[in-house]
Amino acid sequence: MSTSKSMTTYSQVLNLLPGRGYGKELTIKRAGANFENSETIYQPEQLIIVKTYRFEGESDPADMAAIYLIHGENGEKGFILNAYGTYSDEDNQHYNEFIKRVPVDEIDHLEV
Repeated sequence: MSTSKSMTTYSQVLNLLPGRGYGKELTIKRAGANFENSETIYQPEQLIIVKTYRFEGESDPADMAAIYLIHGENGEKGFILNAYGTYSDEDNQHYNEFIKRVPVDEIDHLEV
């Protein structure tokens, strides 16, 4: 039994992110990570995961994903979307090692 009043899908959350200042996706590459339309390259220690949302699709495994809200040390904000399983970014050889090293300091009152 769910205690929440309504279920939110990850696509609904993604649609809300730009209005809350988290509209830029963070891309992880060999040299580091950068937010879209930004030339700043971050190392894991220069970022903070401030919120994690997990979505588990009851009927469709393609609906399983995590969204990480990220702050960069210079004030840039954005997100990483990572699907679980087959659709995961884990095939990016740099992703796992990078994301494990990003510090987590969740902001309790932060809601999208």
